[in-house]
Amino acid sequence: MDSTKIGTLIRTLRQKKGLTQKELADQLCVSDKTVSKWERGCGCPDPSLWNKLSSVLDVSVETMLQGELNANEQVGGNMKHSKFYVCPVCGNISVCTGNAVIHCCGRILEPLQAKKASENQKLKVEQVEDDWFITTDHPMEKENYLSFVAFATGDKIQLIKQYPEWNLQVRIQKRGHGMLFWYSTTQGFFYQLL
Repeated sequence: MDSTKIGTLIRTLRQKKGLTQKELADQLCVSDKTVSKWERGCGCPDPSLWNKLSSVLDVSVETMLQGELNANEQVGGNMKHSKFYVCPVCGNISVCTGNAVIHCCGRILEPLQAKKASENQKLKVEQVEDDWFITTDHPMEKENYLSFVAFATGDKIQLIKQYPEWNLQVRIQKRGHGMLFWYSTTQGFFYQLL
């Protein structure tokens, strides 16, 4: 833990928020001299203050401990490179176009790693008018179903939530080539090219 880097980050974030050392100190129930000490790299906040400090400065505790904000790598705005997150507790779905720390139900979520679908895993796709009509023979049972289907092109993502005991019948506007993603609650995250 580099107290100088952490202190510099605290100062930068405090100033971005338009807070004085005293205003930050008042929110944390410490003295402004304590905040000054942190910002000069002469010490770090007490562990009991990290959560409150991260909340006030709108940054994760992990980022503060690293002492620097990591800019997201540019992916050229290509939505096909988005990251998908699914909470194993509540099933919440999050999509992010860059690096992020996603929390849900008291845990940090890891981005799903898409596997290329084999021929027998692929969803059935046929063209109906100007749409892709997507179906599957997946059983869609309560404990084993496809949670969502998403179609990503360079500039858009269309995500369709699915529920257990529904037959998967999805229509997605055909708009060029892209990647079709889906998440199975038992088998994981897959993609196929369209």
